[in-house]
Amino acid sequence: MALLNATSSRAAATSSRPAAAPRVAASSRAVRTSAVAPRGVPAAAAPARLPALRQAVIAAAVAAPSAPAAPATPAKVTDQKPTVIITGASSGLGLNAAAALAKSGEWHVIMACRDFSKAISQAKRLGLPSGSYTVMHLDLASLDSVRQFVDAFRASGRRLDSLVCNAAVYLPTAKEPRFTADGFELSVGTNHLGHFLLANLLMKDLEGSPSANPRMVIVGSITGNTNTMAGNVPPKADLGDLSGLSAGSVMIDGKEFDGAKAYKDSKVCNMLTMREFERRFGGKKVHFASLYPGCIAETGLFREHYGVFKTLFPLFQKYVTKGYVSEEEAGKRLAQVVSDPALNKSGVYWSWSNTKGAFENQVSEEVADDGKGTKLWEISEKLVGLA
Repeated sequence: MALLNATSSRAAATSSRPAAAPRVAASSRAVRTSAVAPRGVPAAAAPARLPALRQAVIAAAVAAPSAPAAPATPAKVTDQKPTVIITGASSGLGLNAAAALAKSGEWHVIMACRDFSKAISQAKRLGLPSGSYTVMHLDLASLDSVRQFVDAFRASGRRLDSLVCNAAVYLPTAKEPRFTADGFELSVGTNHLGHFLLANLLMKDLEGSPSANPRMVIVGSITGNTNTMAGNVPPKADLGDLSGLSAGSVMIDGKEFDGAKAYKDSKVCNMLTMREFERRFGGKKVHFASLYPGCIAETGLFREHYGVFKTLFPLFQKYVTKGYVSEEEAGKRLAQVVSDPALNKSGVYWSWSNTKGAFENQVSEEVADDGKGTKLWEISEKLVGLA
């Protein structure tokens, strides 16, 4: 099986880099493109350098050269199986969704992952059939890598029938912010801005799909919905007036850094983005959805959480709330939103219950704020170089 490897820049961006400097491809193996504020520099001082850095990034926002592509697939895309791109498919929810779709025999899965070799080994571990998937490098913490991935995917000649924005960074115990290659706080830069650029660049590919209704799926979270009990566990998600995001602060609301809140805020952004895609492009060919697949209490997303949390939280979900969902079951639910005709309604935030199965859930007041969704879109367009 041919493996496509779109390489990305490994070094963090700096504001002194010339706008026209060539982007050099690096190793196929992924390296986290993030950086903690320099030693000896207070974390609060870091945001001051970001606006100038972002101006340089935006000025340099041109299509990056892609890595050499593998031979193209058959010229007639109608002869191909439907193709789904899943970000963060080397572990957890994304990996299990990839397995469910690949094993169905009806889909070809593009596993878009930062850790190239891990994705390959995990696909083999779960027994994904040979020829049912392709691993491609994508580091959402680098806007250059996003553009390179899109170029490489198009060079492959494959059709696109579904895009799943799933990958996420969660840093609940971080005392200082970390940053992407482009100078954004890591959680928001990866979970929201990286996906925002990817989804916008691939819209025309979805619109060109032979499928009647190709789908874009952006994974949400109950922790970003303050109309739920889980969403009210401090620190609560709150984007404020988005002044921090537009001004170059670490946090979207402009307040002090909080790793757990940064993640929750990024999930609000994900759900707002889905709704804004629906507002701008809904009622046409492409359908849009978000989902919360249930509480995956044992997942690599919690790798940086406290040890006691990782021990007790699964037990609490299994025996107290009864809300525990395995990675395998959650993956099947995500696969449903990608492929099930019964879940084809556009603009929906899907959830599941033990009795009803999939159902249309309600979002929080903040997520339902279309004015905030429009403002977030416009700010994000500028930050990633689309406007």
